[in-house]
Amino acid sequence: MTVRWGILGCGDVCEVKSGPGFQTSRDSELVAVMRRDGRLAEDFARRHQVPAFYDDADRLIADPNVDAVYIASPPGSHLELALKVAAAGKPAYVEKPMARSHEECLDMVEAFELARQPLFVAYYRRALPRFLKAKEIVDGGSLGQIRSIDVRYASDGQLRLDAGNLPWRVQAEHAGAGLFLDLASHTLDVLDFLFGPLRDFIGDAVRVAAPGDVEDRVVVQFTTECGASGRGFWSFTSPTKEDSISIHGSLGHLRLATFGDSPLELETASGVDSFTLPNPRTIHGPLIQTVVDELLGRGRCPSTGVTAARTSDAMDRALRGYYGSRQGEFWKHPERWPGRQV
Repeated sequence: MTVRWGILGCGDVCEVKSGPGFQTSRDSELVAVMRRDGRLAEDFARRHQVPAFYDDADRLIADPNVDAVYIASPPGSHLELALKVAAAGKPAYVEKPMARSHEECLDMVEAFELARQPLFVAYYRRALPRFLKAKEIVDGGSLGQIRSIDVRYASDGQLRLDAGNLPWRVQAEHAGAGLFLDLASHTLDVLDFLFGPLRDFIGDAVRVAAPGDVEDRVVVQFTTECGASGRGFWSFTSPTKEDSISIHGSLGHLRLATFGDSPLELETASGVDSFTLPNPRTIHGPLIQTVVDELLGRGRCPSTGVTAARTSDAMDRALRGYYGSRQGEFWKHPERWPGRQV
């Protein structure tokens, strides 16, 4: 049996990072793609040897040759499209972040539960060798009792933006927030993967120097189920670059990065061990295979609507003070955001 996939929103991310994964995974086939610009959908289909293309999401979802749907559009459309996929009685694999807010995530989870269809989210690091190795180290006891976790990320990603032509990733209507939602979601999901649901999550967000209305610096604090304390810092207007997760235990220290494929470093009393585990070219590929395996009844995917909604809840908690509320259509009223500086 083969799972036949359709893609909604075959943009840049589908060219290498995700799209080929539906063609190269075992018992998986990409049979249809959709983009609002039909010429671009046709071009993608031709270059990737996909038999059908559409400029209308409803037509792809209704295609009887499509068994499951990958929603690869910006987060602002995830809820609407996911509800349509659920109503059609088909499984969905949704890009991260799962939606603009935790509230939208819960609506998606409920819809798929009612439809009795699985919902997966593209937090692909849960299936990459580096993060599987990190989980093996954490679960295996090499670090002893986990005591603290420190996350730091810095880039100038929002500082370099053109104020007159802001991309969707920093428009709350389309993204739900700034680059924190787009990039920090990966790291927070990794922490959820390694340690389980994060507890006592609090945070503060500000806009320091970036053009536009959304936040550009966020700090958070949290605890894990095992009692470790955690803190995180993200700056998207920094002249220097940083990307680190440091996990401190009673017997050792583990260092890794969320992005790129730098080696893991495990430091214990016996010395420092380095693990080089490069990312695959099609970075979604390993996770897509777990999705296909679950749909065919021979495995489980580690990234679901339920796990992804937890990450969205954590981010909402960090951003609530800036936006005043993360419920309803808060993105329509930036003049009401307490953190926005006019």
